[in-house]
Amino acid sequence: MGEAIHLSHNERVKLIHAARKALDGAGFTHVPIIAGTGAGSTRETIELTEEAAGAGADYAIVIASGYFAGVLAGNKAALKTFWVEVSEKSPIPVMIYNFPGASGGIDLDSDLISELATDCPNICGVKLTCGNVGKLTRIADAVSSPAFASTYPRKNAAAPFLVLGGFIDFLVPSGFASGHGAITGLANVAPHAIVHLFTLTEAAKKDLSILPEAQRIQGIIARGDYTIAKASIAGTKYLLEKLYGYGGAPRKPLPPIDPGAAQTLWEHPHAQDLIKLERELSGKTKA
Repeated sequence: MGEAIHLSHNERVKLIHAARKALDGAGFTHVPIIAGTGAGSTRETIELTEEAAGAGADYAIVIASGYFAGVLAGNKAALKTFWVEVSEKSPIPVMIYNFPGASGGIDLDSDLISELATDCPNICGVKLTCGNVGKLTRIADAVSSPAFASTYPRKNAAAPFLVLGGFIDFLVPSGFASGHGAITGLANVAPHAIVHLFTLTEAAKKDLSILPEAQRIQGIIARGDYTIAKASIAGTKYLLEKLYGYGGAPRKPLPPIDPGAAQTLWEHPHAQDLIKLERELSGKTKA
């Protein structure tokens, strides 16, 4: 839920251990764990990545530190060096996490990300929470050709370079631009709806008669995603608690959602449309 930054090293390790144990115990040994390991310095990021790998993480997702964003944002060489050094030292494949809102406004452009894709064989993709579909299109075009895979093979052949959105509200257009999917917090709230949309998108790429239905579902999910995102992490965790019995409040200093705002979020037509869709797809129609 985006709160890795609030955890100590020890807490992160414990959570990764627990997640791996729970997945394996439930028969989901094939499900990978992508651990957030971005920190304030290159050294600490590498340490966190090594610890995550030792705890059972399969991949690391790394965001740039925003503390000195005023220095880093305009220094392409420094930003590139950061991901080069982290990926070279990491025992597991590394994904770039481009999220200007959580990194002091640092926003990697498609040129730099494409360079990292070609120059760093242990980088396995990018999550674009900048929401820039044009950027996604350019990167996906660069890495989707057979020539890219043969010319720039990955260190881990099972970890090809994936171009992923950070929100689910543009999954259909990104899919038609050769994007590979999305890593989205909304999947915690509406997992069946998200899977359904992805399945429709992939099918529509082969049969355009399916596209109108994919677009209809995308509309429901995009409106729900936007409405819930405006309530921030606290709003998402409130919905998790109300729908599934877990979630709780975010860790301080983030405040819990105000009761009035929580009620407004729950009753919002866009949230209710999404919840209705999720219940229909999951077979759980409880009001």
